[in-house]
Amino acid sequence: MIKEAINLLVQGKNLTENEMTGSMRDIMEGNATDAQIASFLTALRIKGETVEEITGAAKVMREKVMKIKAPAHTVDTCGTGGDMSHTFNISTTSALVVAACGVPVAKHGNRSVSSKCGSADVLEALGIKIDLEPQKVEKCLEATGFGFMFAPLFHPAMKYAVGPRREMGIRTIFNILGPLTNPAGAERQVMGVFHDRLTEKLAQVLANLGVKHAFVVHGEDGLDEITNTDRTKISEMKDGRVNTFFIAPEDLGFKRAEKTALSGGDATENAKITIDILGGLKGPKRDIVIMNSAAALITGDRAEGLPDAIKIAAEAIDSGAALKKLKEVKTISSSL
Repeated sequence: MIKEAINLLVQGKNLTENEMTGSMRDIMEGNATDAQIASFLTALRIKGETVEEITGAAKVMREKVMKIKAPAHTVDTCGTGGDMSHTFNISTTSALVVAACGVPVAKHGNRSVSSKCGSADVLEALGIKIDLEPQKVEKCLEATGFGFMFAPLFHPAMKYAVGPRREMGIRTIFNILGPLTNPAGAERQVMGVFHDRLTEKLAQVLANLGVKHAFVVHGEDGLDEITNTDRTKISEMKDGRVNTFFIAPEDLGFKRAEKTALSGGDATENAKITIDILGGLKGPKRDIVIMNSAAALITGDRAEGLPDAIKIAAEAIDSGAALKKLKEVKTISSSL
């Protein structure tokens, strides 16, 4: 199937969902050569991926992933990365705040790709065990409301594409598939994307995959987060319908910040930033964490709208619940 698909793609033709699933199965079952994989990914990137193509690819990855059971209303906060902004770990810090608010979080992530510090790197620096197998992640999620799924352990079929992707050195469809293939099958999601043209497209893909409520976001400053330095484009998908709108930090009662105020560093530095925020330190870093936590609380049905959700997230930090949650996850994950 992949040879036929490459021929279509180099002619600039879109693939059907079935053609895409057939090609992805060839890749993920070891039936495609490295040259075919690289040609396929390059031709697809040049043409531009459609909703149907991304949906088909994500369905195959979801078939192949090592799955875990998760409570209802479980949320994932995972971005595509690749925004090259070198911020601290905003979505990971937000995930701990959300868990402290009583919404279960199945965080899906990896080590650094385009930044100095990925979600796995900072969680490891915080003392959380990141390489738990599926059954232990389930136990951690059940006990603490937070579970981390280290992508390489949960996507063994991805091994066939690792070499070609590394040698190509360009962004491919796999960069957007990670957040679409949560092993817990989370039906609630906040997904940051590296380009504004992707918000509606990926919101529709999430609807096709059975997700119930999601915010797909892109900051006009380039961040794959809800940002407090500029406006944010948000495509909200709820029950299959997509609505796109823009918000500015002032709309939510926050001061506009400079992008440099959100800078991070290596895993040790970013872990300290996370601890400081969860410990109540005020400033732009706290503000952006609260904004992103609020979106996740809405998708998880913990709050009705952003003003209410912002109050709940702030209270989780100010009451000490968020820092307590971090310590709890650290203790439980290390004991499993």
